[in-house]
Amino acid sequence: MKKDNSFRIVFAGGGTGGHIYPGVAVADALQMLAKSKNVSIQIYWIGNDAGMDRDIVQKNFVSEGGSITDFFGIPCGKLRRYFSVQNFIDVFKIIAGFFKSVAILMRLKPDCLFSKGGFVSVPPCWAARLLRIPYYTHECDFTPGLATRLNARAAKNVLISYSETASCFSEEIAKRCLVTGNPVRPVFYSDNSEEGFRFLSISKEHEKPVLLVLGGSLGAQQINSFVLNNLDWLKERFCVVHQTGRAFAEEHPDVMTEKDDCYKPYAFIYKEMPAVIQCADVILSRAGANSIWESAVSRKPMVLVPLCGAGTRGDQVDNARYFERNNAAVVLAGKDADDSHVRDALEIFLDKEKRNEYSQACVALCGSEPASIKISRIIMDGLNNVSSVN
Repeated sequence: MKKDNSFRIVFAGGGTGGHIYPGVAVADALQMLAKSKNVSIQIYWIGNDAGMDRDIVQKNFVSEGGSITDFFGIPCGKLRRYFSVQNFIDVFKIIAGFFKSVAILMRLKPDCLFSKGGFVSVPPCWAARLLRIPYYTHECDFTPGLATRLNARAAKNVLISYSETASCFSEEIAKRCLVTGNPVRPVFYSDNSEEGFRFLSISKEHEKPVLLVLGGSLGAQQINSFVLNNLDWLKERFCVVHQTGRAFAEEHPDVMTEKDDCYKPYAFIYKEMPAVIQCADVILSRAGANSIWESAVSRKPMVLVPLCGAGTRGDQVDNARYFERNNAAVVLAGKDADDSHVRDALEIFLDKEKRNEYSQACVALCGSEPASIKISRIIMDGLNNVSSVN
């Protein structure tokens, strides 16, 4: 341990909430672990200098003090696997982001860096490699994205959510993989369902199961269309809570005013979302890593309609199939994602015993210890090992 019993840690990631919220969960857990060991840590964050990264990080970091030590924005270029004129412009953004990351890390002199992945994390990881700062990178999806593949080459450890993900890397990198699961914010581990019922104006003794329909913050046209086409069928069987996305809400103001005891549309649910998930009986959604794991740690049966097609690398399908293989979700992909199949899947969960069966499968998958705590312990052990050598 350092003589002054203190460490500096830089977190890197952003561009979307999916690359920020899990990192915030790890930062929270790391602060709590450090406090229990009488260790002082300072956490800094490198994110996108455009967009909402800074705001999301500072609003959701809930550990002691309520904020990170400092946030640094860097220019970011997206890593695309397809031809685009924007690729040429973004090359210069990536280079600029790298040099700015070098300057930030030279100034901070951190003991280690934790990357949550995404294109924002690549320049800081390259900078850490140049400066010989040890770093960890985490992959939330079943199959690693390009950013994680690049970051993994020099990472001290590659932290993965699924054991099978290790086979996607070379033998040398696979040896450095550690299975942790996907970190989820602490609020999802507390029972806030009563708050959710109050927000939705639903009685806790409701007769119909609560169906929560999600498509991400922007909504999902495919899922929204299913709800519109089958609204009467759904309302007969469920109390439907529908996060539509803002674009849908603007295009269908008539639907948004249909709110009643059995249909409750919302353009977007923000701070209340953990409580809303916890009071749901079944969830219909896409298969992004964060939404799946947030639902799973909340023990919720899922009907997943993963994003498919040329515009995606297939990560949502892989995520969904894993939960399906472990009896924690019903998956409808490709030609199976039609109205008839979705109705059939939802009808399964009208049976309370079936919901309990899938709920227990979620418990088994998530394990007894949150991923954020596992990751914080790995980071802390690494810091202790380095400081003991020094």
